[in-house]
Order: sequence, then C-alpha cells, then structure tokens
Amino acid sequence: MTIVKNNPEVKKEFIQVFRRIYSEIKDKIESRLDEFKQIWEKGSEEEIFTELAFCILTPQSKAVSCWSAAKSLAEKNILIKGNKHKISKVLLGRVRFHNQKAERIIEARKLFSIRDNMIIKSKMSQFKDVFAARDWIAENVKGLGYKEASHFLRNIGSGENIVILDRHILKNLKLLGIIEKIPGSISKKMYFKIEDEMRKF
Repeated sequence: MTIVKNNPEVKKEFIQVFRRIYSEIKDKIESRLDEFKQIWEKGSEEEIFTELAFCILTPQSKAVSCWSAAKSLAEKNILIKGNKHKISKVLLGRVRFHNQKAERIIEARKLFSIRDNMIIKSKMSQFKDVFAARDWIAENVKGLGYKEASHFLRNIGSGENIVILDRHILKNLKLLGIIEKIPGSISKKMYFKIEDEMRKF
C-alpha cells in the first residue's frame, strides 16, 4: 500500500461533511473524551484493568458484547481473582475465542500485578510518553496490536496524539485519498505511516 496525495475536490467535500457532523455532536464527543480522562484520574486499578480486558476481548467480536462481558467479570470479582475456567465461562457466547481470551486476560493480569496487587496505573505512569506506552503494550500484552493498544490508551484518556486504525477509519481515509487502498493487514511501520498522514490531515 502506498500513501497518495489527497484529491482536493474529494477532500473538500468530505471535510465539509465532517465539519457538519462534528458541529452537531461536538458536545457529546467532548463529554465522552472527558469521561475517558476521568477514568484515569479517578478510576481504580480494577477500573483501568477492566478497560484493558475490554480491549483484549474486542478483536473479531462486537464491542457492546465485549464491554458487557468485561463489566460482568469485574462485578463478579472474577476479573482480578478468577481463574481461566471462571473467566472463560463468563465470556462464553459473548465473545469469540473465549478460552484464548480468558488466558490472555490472566497473562495480562500477571503482567500488571505484584503479589496479587494490581499496579496497572503505576506501570502505565512510568513511560515517557503515550508512544512509548503503546510500544510496550503492543510488545508485551498478548492479543493487543497497535490498534488495540491505541484503543486502550484512548479509553484511559491518552488518545490525543494516537490513532485507532480500525476498518471504519481506514474506509474514510481511503475516501479522502489519504491511503490508496484498505490493507488486509498492517505492519508496525505501515501503522505509523498511516497514523502520521492522518495526523497531518
């Protein structure tokens, strides 16, 4: 895939559409972004980890079902204390690959715990910036690539300078001529290149 120059006419047309839609829902967007920041500033260790678990669940599954499952795990005190069998049982029928994702939640829990105490907030605070945090997450949390790592960071209030390149975003980037075609898969290098072009746009 190559990055192509924007078609001025197409770009102008879609910018007008985006501006109109944005003006209509600006207050909702800003309110939601503020909610994300509040999760980080006032949320507990478990609430932050629930957001991470949600992002582990989302690949190839519906977001609404994944959030319902993540909340159920937290409310039943299974997310932090439950074993693979208990987690998998809650995920069954809600998300795809429930056994694999149950295992990944447990692996992530070990990564962010010391002697059964959750330390995800302090762990995430040690990085110099959101890019370093994202690199570490993508490299160390099984099941999370750059898209899901960006999703998690956005959900805890650190999404200003990073992009969640899901199929909806990619579709619109193609319509705008920012990318030539929607790739079947995205390497780290390609992710950064598309992200940089979107940031410029």
